[in-house]
Amino acid sequence: MTPTGSGILLLDKPQGLSSNAALGRAKRILGIRKAGHTGTLDPLASGLLVLCFGEATKVAGFLLDGDKSYVAEIRLGLTTETDDAEGEVISEQPVPTLDPEALERVLDAFRGPIEQIPPMYSALKQNGERLYKLA
Repeated sequence: MTPTGSGILLLDKPQGLSSNAALGRAKRILGIRKAGHTGTLDPLASGLLVLCFGEATKVAGFLLDGDKSYVAEIRLGLTTETDDAEGEVISEQPVPTLDPEALERVLDAFRGPIEQIPPMYSALKQNGERLYKLA
């Protein structure tokens, strides 16, 4: 941070904390009022949350529109009522032995630019309310 209270903080947001709660804590600790983040991580997600303070908030929009990548850990064979790890398991199927070549072919559909359709249990807002609260 600069003496003027401007700068960018790269925060490793823990799971269970909303992006806005993380921003609020950082603002209180640093004693800075003008702040924002460059994209919301769902409360269930952990990872890099870019926080901008003071004059650095002017670049937040450029960072928000930038490319992002994700690393995920999955558990095959389970379906939950919320499509995430917190939901109640509603079905469980055996997972066959996976052929590495066949798995790579399936994973190809998830590589490169994709149009993401967020689930109902996400941090996106509809009519001012978080989807995960509406769900």
